[in-house]
Amino acid sequence: MKEKFLTALAQISCQRGDKQANIQKIEEYTERARRQGAELVIFPELSLTGYTIRDELYELAEKIPGPSTNAIEKIARKCKVYIVFGMPELSAKAQATIYNSAVLVGPEGYIGKYRKMHLPTHSVFEEKRYFRPGYQAGTFETAIGKIGLIICYDIFFPEVCRLTRLEGAQMIICISASPSVRKAFFEALTVARAMENAVFLAYVNLVGIEDGLQFWGGSRLVAPNGKIIAKAKYDEEDLVVGEVNYIDIKPVEAFVPTLKDLRPELFDKLKGKAEEL
Repeated sequence: MKEKFLTALAQISCQRGDKQANIQKIEEYTERARRQGAELVIFPELSLTGYTIRDELYELAEKIPGPSTNAIEKIARKCKVYIVFGMPELSAKAQATIYNSAVLVGPEGYIGKYRKMHLPTHSVFEEKRYFRPGYQAGTFETAIGKIGLIICYDIFFPEVCRLTRLEGAQMIICISASPSVRKAFFEALTVARAMENAVFLAYVNLVGIEDGLQFWGGSRLVAPNGKIIAKAKYDEEDLVVGEVNYIDIKPVEAFVPTLKDLRPELFDKLKGKAEEL
């Protein structure tokens, strides 16, 4: 396993409903990232289709693996990189059940997927209308370490990152489609989740305007000590590359020992109190 490698944050806008155009853009950005030495390239939430596609989801969703994951897997093999991207996943068991999923592929092919657990359904969001929530953390062994996946609103819930970290993730990737009104939240929470778990955290947000909703970008790679290693521009497409070095985890774990000092008995109390809400 590599201890040190370059990660590319591919902050793109998407063509709503046009999977072929978006796959082409994923390929272009992956090739650019590879030329800069990146071994991991990360794209935003629902980057295969765009975010505000509503009822079109029922036509655009695919099984995983499926045609689109196979196409992006070929890009990963050709460029010899790992790719994370978002897409609507069609259930293998029901014809109208869809998940908001993150997919990880690499030079060896399809590796795994994560289904978004927390689906915002308030203000401008209506995800529960379309998606079924996931129920499992997503942590995967790769040649560049153990990678954990979460999606957007999940980062508001520290339990998800904590569980992913306790499953061994050295790097947590959060793909996102956050509008500008949530900018301050994500800038604070990405740093907090990295520091409280002594983990690298890569946040990649959608950019552009879809159906009147503006996405702010601001993607960043955060070190375990909260330092911003790389940061993308606001409100426009960008590609930035930063170095992940797992050696940096050890001193943070030693001097800010949040994992060692966990009190697991509190989790049972948390469950009980949450059930009383």
